[in-house]
Amino acid sequence: MARFPEAEARLLNVKVCMKCNARNAIRATRCRKCGSEELRPKSKERKA
Repeated sequence: MARFPEAEARLLNVKVCMKCNARNAIRATRCRKCGSEELRPKSKERKA
C-alpha cells in the first residue's frame, strides 16, 4: 500500500457515500456532496 503509516492512514481513514461515492471525513454523519446519511467506512483490505 503506502510507503509509510501516515500516508496510509490519510488514504484509508475515510467514509465513502454509498449514493455518490464521495469521500468524507471519518467523523462525518452526512455526505458533504449530496447530504445522504448512507456512509460506510472505506474498506481496508486490498482487492485482488
